[in-house]
Amino acid sequence: MEANFLNILLGFIEGFGLIISPCILPILPIFLAGSLTGSKKRPLGIIIGFTLFFSFLVFFSHQLVHYLDIDFNWVRNIGYGILLLLGFIMLSNYLTERFAKITQGFARIGNFFSSADQSKGGFWNGLFFGGVIAIVWTPCAGPILAAVIVQTALQKTTIISFLTLSAFALGAAIPMFIISLYGKNLMNTFTFFKRRALLFRKFLGGVIIASVVYMVYFEGDVVSSSVSPQTGIKTSNSLINGLWFSYPAPPVQGIDAWINSPPLDLSDLHGKVILIDFWTYSCINCLRTLPYIKDWYSRYHEKGLVIIGIHTPEFDFEKNLEHVRAAVKQYGILYPVALDNQFVTWRNYHNHFWPAHFLINKKGYVVYKHFGEGEYDVMENNIRFLLGVKDLATLRSLKGTSFNLTQTPETYLGYTKADPYYSPKFTKDRTTQYHFPSELSINEWGLDGLWQVTAEHVMSEEANAAIKIHFNARKVYAVMGNSATKPIKVQVILTDEQSGKKIQAKSLLIDKYSLYELVSQNKFTSGNLQIITNEPGLKIYTFTFGS
Repeated sequence: MEANFLNILLGFIEGFGLIISPCILPILPIFLAGSLTGSKKRPLGIIIGFTLFFSFLVFFSHQLVHYLDIDFNWVRNIGYGILLLLGFIMLSNYLTERFAKITQGFARIGNFFSSADQSKGGFWNGLFFGGVIAIVWTPCAGPILAAVIVQTALQKTTIISFLTLSAFALGAAIPMFIISLYGKNLMNTFTFFKRRALLFRKFLGGVIIASVVYMVYFEGDVVSSSVSPQTGIKTSNSLINGLWFSYPAPPVQGIDAWINSPPLDLSDLHGKVILIDFWTYSCINCLRTLPYIKDWYSRYHEKGLVIIGIHTPEFDFEKNLEHVRAAVKQYGILYPVALDNQFVTWRNYHNHFWPAHFLINKKGYVVYKHFGEGEYDVMENNIRFLLGVKDLATLRSLKGTSFNLTQTPETYLGYTKADPYYSPKFTKDRTTQYHFPSELSINEWGLDGLWQVTAEHVMSEEANAAIKIHFNARKVYAVMGNSATKPIKVQVILTDEQSGKKIQAKSLLIDKYSLYELVSQNKFTSGNLQIITNEPGLKIYTFTFGS
């Protein structure tokens, strides 16, 4: 809850900060001009309309643009075109008169929504006018707007992301609201402005045009993208989905040990392109990204790419240096890996995810970040752009992983993260006798025999103790280890959900703390998976799934 409140507060602060952004300049004249007429309620309607329309527009159109794979720069350029058109209209007496007649029709639409506000230029008229401003302003609000879009994109389509956007819009609208109120008073008080209203309007039109010219030529590159005919991979002459508000890369600190490299300092790597990869060796999502990261390292390291794997443990056993060394060797990782056991670098980057990727340019600024799997073509494009690599022959197409919406989510078994809706009723930190329920609902799991449930894992306390989960997936993995002095043998049994018929049975030897593959079917499967241990000491941390 505190993190959500902080995001909303940060959104408001970022929006308020737009008053010093060049992008606000074209909107202030329009905002001011709209508040000079009508009732006292009109400015209030403008600010509410601006806030609501902006929030809904960004919230849904940003998702739509990504869904349709539309280049956002096209949207922004359309906004620039509209602003230029408005500027030229304000410079021309004829066009201003024509535009006034058109907007009078819009005003009638606004007044239609409220019988209580029939006065010309009232609250509902202002509400509609504010919405029009929001539609025009949204595509070109500059780097600060992009920063808040990135924040909300990470939260997916939730109520928190909408509240964050609303707070951002409110923060941006308040200064304009104040200016509109005082601007109206100034226009009523000083005859200087009244006598020179025509000149003032044309001056505002010039400000709009000048502001757009400034943004086009000084506010970053225009991105154009294409698809390589050799590989089918998207390529671009600039960053794709880059951060509009880049920031100095936080330091890599608090490292317990380095693998494949002596200690590295980012300040010594200026002139290099750096990819920071937060991962942990028992995370299936992290392991599925490794083929891409290793491939980028092999093809672009000689061209100036530095990859640093920040191994931040999810479970205590992952803090063991020898365990991590073995995993690095097992997965063929050649780039530097740093053990961030105290989460110092994790906190420096304000990270919350496994895996997480931060791309740093040659000047030491974070310019792109991505959480979770996917967008491999985007990452490679951005690496190539920052390195200045243009040779398409170096591109290579790698098959990505798919995801099914009905797939069972990652299931934690320790009581700290276990979902109480799908977990059995257990006693914390005490050996207890458990029994399977007569039936498990989808995604639910249960225990049978003597088990101890701890903060991170469940541990068998007798031979033939069993755990069962009802899942939907094509593949099933489990993070397991053992507290015994010798390897523990377990039986893995998969049964059909409907008939209860045994589909698969196999034995596994649990001889280390690692991620073990339990099920790999040719098609998506719904069934019951059971693990039976032949002796006490088996530790199971989590089930993860793949399609």
